[in-house]
Amino acid sequence: MNRKNLFMPFLAMAAIIAFTACSGKLKPLSAQYINTEPQPLEAIGGQVPVTISIAYPAKWFNKNAVVTVTPVLRYATGETWGTAYTYQGEKVKANNTAISYTSGGNVTMKSSFKYKPEMKKSELYLTFDAKIKNKTVKLPDIKVADGVIATSDLADAATANPAIGPDKFQRIIKEAHDASILFIIQQAELRSKELNKNEIQAWKELVEEANGAVNKNVSIEISAYASPDGGLKLNDALAEKREQNTAKYLERELKKKKIDVPVDANYTAQDWEGFQALVSKSNLQDKDLVLRVLSMYRDPEEREREIKNISSVYKSLADEILPALRRSRLTANVEIIGKSDEEISRLAQSNPKELNVEELLYAATLTKNATDKESIYNKATQLFANDYRAWNNVGVQRFRAGDLTKAEELFSKANSVKNNSESNINLGLIALTKGDIAKAQQLIGSASGVPELGEALGIIYLEQGEYAKAVSSFGATKSNNAALAQILVKDYSKASQTLNAVPKADAVTDYLKAVVSARTNDAGGVVSNLKAAIAKKPSLAREAGLDLEFAKYATNSEFTNLIR
Repeated sequence: MNRKNLFMPFLAMAAIIAFTACSGKLKPLSAQYINTEPQPLEAIGGQVPVTISIAYPAKWFNKNAVVTVTPVLRYATGETWGTAYTYQGEKVKANNTAISYTSGGNVTMKSSFKYKPEMKKSELYLTFDAKIKNKTVKLPDIKVADGVIATSDLADAATANPAIGPDKFQRIIKEAHDASILFIIQQAELRSKELNKNEIQAWKELVEEANGAVNKNVSIEISAYASPDGGLKLNDALAEKREQNTAKYLERELKKKKIDVPVDANYTAQDWEGFQALVSKSNLQDKDLVLRVLSMYRDPEEREREIKNISSVYKSLADEILPALRRSRLTANVEIIGKSDEEISRLAQSNPKELNVEELLYAATLTKNATDKESIYNKATQLFANDYRAWNNVGVQRFRAGDLTKAEELFSKANSVKNNSESNINLGLIALTKGDIAKAQQLIGSASGVPELGEALGIIYLEQGEYAKAVSSFGATKSNNAALAQILVKDYSKASQTLNAVPKADAVTDYLKAVVSARTNDAGGVVSNLKAAIAKKPSLAREAGLDLEFAKYATNSEFTNLIR
């Protein structure tokens, strides 16, 4: 036999064994089988979430293999590891997700990394810890993403509008002072007993004092009434006569005192409104039944008839309610005219003791000079230490100056005087600057009825990555934070409008304009807005160079010249 032919079967068998052994090994997994979303990664609510899909190809996953896949984000100063997922071959007796050797399989991995600014320039890798039975298999790491877009990190609670404790200053304070002249049933004559009572005398003195004061204006209104009983025709004539007699009396009295003020007179034939009001306040038996009649019937005659049918209560109505409705009501409408803006501003500087707390707090609103504002609020804390608004508003000035430590101290002092919504919002904003979202939620969530509340809530939603809620909370606020929320929900037109209307535009305003330009493919806008931003804050040149928002402009000479 030919020796060559003799060894052929053994060579074939060896080849088969070698092929089988080779086919059972784990080979490096190609990046083409891996998909990463989003691409590039993006910081959302202080985290960098990622979804990784792997399509293991047929005949890749050894039946006896166990593979642990872990995403790791690597950057200049270190690395952060994500959630590990373990998969196994079909013959492995464990509880991991099994992958078929014959057909392969699809898996999805979700992970998240706590955001750090260094992650802007980073690379996401998948690492593999693989074993076949008890033997370790070395597999290379695979890069699956480059960098992190961190536009959301531009949210800044320190630039928000802190809540001011508002003054209640009114230039003109309106007061109404009433007195009543009562009449006997079905009569219109004025009785000396009524005209001489203390109520009428005090009312006339008040009118005389207001008329003589240099800072007051007064006008008079006469309203004459008849009670609802007696019929409409009778009461109409009766009420008109009461009005006429009261007007003549008042005319004589004013003439004696040489008081010349406007007098307006009118009458109401049947005072059903007054009747209902007095019954509601009374302790009458069956008063609910009377009130129900008023709601059921609108015709005056029907009302009167139905009420008289309630025999259990009608006598009480006649004795206790109806007499008070047979009257003429005298109303002195007094306007108290306060100090002028010029006078308040002058006194705030020269003699603040001459101002009440509302005038002094108002004085601070009359100047645009931050130093003068703070000085006035400090005077308010000295003169009105028990008013929380003074302490809060000094804190607002410190907050705006960037002195958050002193601002926090003052807001806490305001809350010690009286727990209040304004200071809680402001303390919440400071908590946000420290990254304490839970404390900020507690503080800001306890506030209500303050105009700045929506903006504070908007920043919380921004920090939490709930961008649609942030947009809603900001409403019509014109700020960098509001525009940022609009950018993150991809409403670039609205964001541009907001940025163009920011009252005190700064470097970040221009930087956000550049981001909008980049996202809307406006290369000229990118360059011009970045140029403006860098002129105000040179450190933004480096930030722009790292920012993946501008990645597609890396070869634009104007852009590269800016970020050098």
